[in-house]
Amino acid sequence: MMSLLPPASTSPSSSLRVSRGASTALPLLALLLCSACASRGGRIETADDPILVADTVPAPAPVQDLPVAASKAKDEGETEVPAAVAETEQREAPPKTQNLPELVVEGRERHLVIHDLVAEGQAQLRDVELHYAFTGKGGREVLRGRPVAFALWSEEQKNWTIAHLEIPRPPVKWKPGHGPLPFAVLTPGIEARHVKGSGAERLMFAFSRGGEELKVYGRKFPVFDNTLIKKKRWREAAATARPIVYLPYTQDTLDPRFVTGGRDFLLSTARQAMDELRDANVPSAAFPGELLADVIPAEVVTTLAVIEQTDDEDFLEKGTDAFDEVLSQYGLKREEAFRYSVSSAKALGPMQFTNRHGNGTYSFVVRRCRGAQLDSNFERGATRLPNAMKAAVCLLDIELSQMSSEIRSAYRANPEVLGIFAVAAYNGGPRNVAKLHRALDRMGVPLGELRRAGQLSPGSAVACPCVWREEGSVVRAVSIPPYNRENRGYIEKYQRILSLFD
Repeated sequence: MMSLLPPASTSPSSSLRVSRGASTALPLLALLLCSACASRGGRIETADDPILVADTVPAPAPVQDLPVAASKAKDEGETEVPAAVAETEQREAPPKTQNLPELVVEGRERHLVIHDLVAEGQAQLRDVELHYAFTGKGGREVLRGRPVAFALWSEEQKNWTIAHLEIPRPPVKWKPGHGPLPFAVLTPGIEARHVKGSGAERLMFAFSRGGEELKVYGRKFPVFDNTLIKKKRWREAAATARPIVYLPYTQDTLDPRFVTGGRDFLLSTARQAMDELRDANVPSAAFPGELLADVIPAEVVTTLAVIEQTDDEDFLEKGTDAFDEVLSQYGLKREEAFRYSVSSAKALGPMQFTNRHGNGTYSFVVRRCRGAQLDSNFERGATRLPNAMKAAVCLLDIELSQMSSEIRSAYRANPEVLGIFAVAAYNGGPRNVAKLHRALDRMGVPLGELRRAGQLSPGSAVACPCVWREEGSVVRAVSIPPYNRENRGYIEKYQRILSLFD
């Protein structure tokens, strides 16, 4: 398929000014030039030739040989996908589908129609060429931005359009309600509105043409070699960019069949991981003499695959509906879902493991849980769900082994409910486990009285995040006092989602 984007020019005839993103403290990372058409809303205006500000890389934190946090909250923004992950996708991606069957959308179940549209949208994008534009001359020449292509479906005309946009590079630390994301629409006749995200996993726009809303069923996103970018070898970085053909979540793809399918797929994958650990006779570090597969319930690991991809703000706004959005992604895309999820702390993949130059959480687990035969390559291991789930099981067990005998005994008697300690450690390390335990002590809640989360009665004076305790024959909620905002919310999400995987 021919690209709709006109050839890039190294000598632009006009230049543009971009409004700031989420944080006023963030430097202006990129200025975009539009040689075709600007989006509705006037996001880009004329100004002087842009100068790209180089990335600032913080010094790595000292590494300790102890379990550390596996992730950071999703609402802190996205960062670059490692080039190695994109290279893996490039090798594994199937060739452009030939002789596609006729797309039938009438009289079929909605989830089957969506599935076929997504497959066709990705096929439409396989051969689309992304064009890279440069601005400045000589030693001041820079890569202008990041080109992204979208496969759009018209319900009225029953045909496809490829829309080309240009966004800042590197991803802007954008948050909802914190100002617009700067972008330029390069396909005439197409209007676009930024919906969410800024990176490979979540960037999504809504499109229209002539008053008709077009459906997005595919997106092509380039990943750059950051080593070349840091060396300001812009031409080489563009020439070696790896495209990812992928579909972030959209409201149009939300279907109950994908939600239930995602739940079943995650449980099945977690049980497969447990079976492999059991067949390998991997011992538990927390409970000597027992097998690792008998210590961590599959349901606990499954909840983490959803929690790690649920935005905190989405959960506060939508409640359990936010889980459905994540589950629908797993139901639609299966093992491909959230492969490209990268947090601001550079935690990667569905289970959000860190690397830190080969000395992060993932490599720690590989060393400590040798019997699990985890993939030693971080990019492969963290982005392949079955392997990442096995690594998560190992990490949970290692962290349990660091906890007090009181917590471990209570956990062994009731692992799903006392899983709040395991997930607290997964999110924030042993310190947050100690803080949670002290908070429960101050509340006068014995570990043996903790129960599954219920529903707050209308008008309840209890404010969650909370835990649920049994007193006599009554189970009631008790608010968790402040000790760590993110970790308290993480525990609340865990308790709310656990029942979905019974």
